[in-house]
Amino acid sequence: MMLSRTASQLYWMSRHIERAENLARLLDVTHSLSLLPQSRGGSDIVAALATTGALDACRARYPALAAADVLHFMTFDSANPASIINCLKYARENAHAVRGKITGEMWESLNASWLDARQMASEGRPLAGFFDWVKERSHLFRGTTYGTIQRNDAFSFIRLGTFMERADNTARLLDVKAHLVGNVADDSAADFYLWGALLRSLGAFEAYHELYRDALGARCVAELLVLRPDVPRSLRACVDEIAELLPKIKGDTGHRAKRLAATLQAELCYGQIDTILGDGLHAYLAHFLSQIQALGDAVHGAYLEAA
Repeated sequence: MMLSRTASQLYWMSRHIERAENLARLLDVTHSLSLLPQSRGGSDIVAALATTGALDACRARYPALAAADVLHFMTFDSANPASIINCLKYARENAHAVRGKITGEMWESLNASWLDARQMASEGRPLAGFFDWVKERSHLFRGTTYGTIQRNDAFSFIRLGTFMERADNTARLLDVKAHLVGNVADDSAADFYLWGALLRSLGAFEAYHELYRDALGARCVAELLVLRPDVPRSLRACVDEIAELLPKIKGDTGHRAKRLAATLQAELCYGQIDTILGDGLHAYLAHFLSQIQALGDAVHGAYLEAA
């Protein structure tokens, strides 16, 4: 069985590169939305910070929470542990520690991304271009990984980190946007832009219109991002992947993690959007986030911490 330290470094390498992409998607859409006439002013920026858990830290540095300051804090600020530049740095550091477990092309991809990002930060690269670049580099690393690495435990831990991070991000984004909109049963013109921004930040805008073929509405957006198994960043799709990956990891540990994943998968598989909305979307997402946290703790206890 793979050493826990190696497994942890592979897992967190993957989580950090996924987190960098998620941040780039969130900040790109938030910045674009703040420029529209329908913008809700500072609430869009505050919501982005609340999603990442960086609101208090940013407010301590920039009490006014001006958009330019927030974007710099979440993008290039090396003093902010949650910034994109630091996510890329942490991914590269973890990759360096496990170079013997990843392919040369994977290492070259991450190392080049970190070096280029550091250069862009020093040059003050325009943010819109930087966000697109981060997404492209994340896609490149994921494609390189899928196309070059042996299908063994290393591959499983890398993929596991991706989908654990992605599930957490989707739930947090949906919860924050739903809170901004308010009553999910009452769609307004302003809410249309918020739901559209959410879908774009999760790469699901085209999928929505292909599946529903009508104007953006809270019920359909929630169903798409929670229950659809064919949308890559939906909660259901992420949990399906997690539940499939865990049994492939060698060894007799991880029974609790596998049980929690299977339980969560069954809840999503047989869930109904009207029941979820009837009970309250925020309550459902809060419960989901607690389940993902418990699953992450179980994964950590079973595979990632030294006995």
